Amino acid sequence: MEKISILWFRQDLRINDNPALNESVNTGNKILPLYILDDVNSKEWKIGSASRWWLYNSLKNLNLALQGNLCFMIGDSYECIEKLTNELNIESIFFNKCYEPWRVKNDQMIGDNLESSGIKVNKFNGSLLFEPQFTVKDDNTPYKVFTPFYRKGCLVNSPEPRVPLTPPSNLNLTNYPQKNLKDLDLLPKVRWFENFEEEWTPGEDGAIKKLNQFLNEGLDGYKDGRNFPDKTNVSRLSPHLHHGEISPNTVWYEVKEKTEKMDSYRDGDHYLSELGWREFSYNLLNFFPYLPKKNLQMKFDRFPWDKNNELLIKWQKGLTGYPIVDAGMRELWKTGYLHNRVRMIVGSFLVKNLLLHWHHGQEWFWDTLVDADLANNSASWQWVSGSGADAAPYFRIFNPITQGEKFDPNGNYIKKYLPELKNLNGKFLFAPWEAPDGILEEAGIKLGKDYPYPIVDLKLSREKALKAFENLK
Repeated sequence: MEKISILWFRQDLRINDNPALNESVNTGNKILPLYILDDVNSKEWKIGSASRWWLYNSLKNLNLALQGNLCFMIGDSYECIEKLTNELNIESIFFNKCYEPWRVKNDQMIGDNLESSGIKVNKFNGSLLFEPQFTVKDDNTPYKVFTPFYRKGCLVNSPEPRVPLTPPSNLNLTNYPQKNLKDLDLLPKVRWFENFEEEWTPGEDGAIKKLNQFLNEGLDGYKDGRNFPDKTNVSRLSPHLHHGEISPNTVWYEVKEKTEKMDSYRDGDHYLSELGWREFSYNLLNFFPYLPKKNLQMKFDRFPWDKNNELLIKWQKGLTGYPIVDAGMRELWKTGYLHNRVRMIVGSFLVKNLLLHWHHGQEWFWDTLVDADLANNSASWQWVSGSGADAAPYFRIFNPITQGEKFDPNGNYIKKYLPELKNLNGKFLFAPWEAPDGILEEAGIKLGKDYPYPIVDLKLSREKALKAFENLK
């Protein structure tokens, strides 16, 4: 009976620079590529709707790259792997580590069970540039401030990021049919994601294409241009990185190489520091596994959040009456993505103007973002609410009017996602309720019908938030 090694894919849906894949060929065994949809152990953190659309398409592409040999299973990953070991002559298993708390716990249990059965367990880092155990301070405690974490914990104390691996040419694959991709039932019943296909190409080929596009069109001018949502100075690699269709190591070295050929070092360096923010989020999740549920700063447990489902729904639907906020929320619904500057604006509006708990924003993003990532999503919402590590100070409340004027000065972004405002120009585009009746009539806008009045007063809501934050001291 031939010996088999399991190659377990999770958030590493690629062939290039895949440490687990590269090492699996050294056994000389047949390799069984495996994907398990585990909605059992993930519980409330099972994959959201937009990400499930992405996952379906990414798995389809990965299976093609594996000549149709990908074994699909559904259910408790512990039980699925145990089923395979009972039915096949499994000698070893290879997989890249994940860092969600439920996965860490589950992986430990699976590893202990397999090793007690004499099956070799081989785990690798295929997701991070700098593993958390190498990024601690001199006293072995984790960093809670980004700059020293990145500049010292990562760039000084940690080993240099691993050089990307070339995929092996001798993958000796085998197949063991269980389920097919459609059995995973990943595509949401409400087909609100159909516009995604115009925006995205999930899969490893799409990831490589997106990286090359950014290197050629977006990296030059990145440091300043990244703040303007209608400019091309964004990589849009986040969903590809989250699903592991491209490794951060590949991105790191490609950006460094491109930067050396450019006149401006600052653009490349700033982009690499953004990869550092991704590392920082994972570092926080690793050392503070309660990050998705509890405030890192416990004083925020006393914060007097409002409860207003009507306001929450208007925020979700992009009907707040503040154009830059509404444009962002409609971009999210239409494309499964949200520009980073606008993420901060809509996040600040939810928690500091509407005074609604950051959990509401976290949950909505989890379901509607194609790049929904537990570490990034949790750390970012805690950052914008002021409750997290290295968080935005409580008095930093983004004004959606001035933010729109500064970062979308020509209104291109707003008009793209709010076509009802396409004939409104100048300062009134950012504050339609201030426009004289004649200008609104000329633009074909009737407030309250074509576009909503503001759902909250900026000045009063800011004062209320500042008072609430001040009382936490």
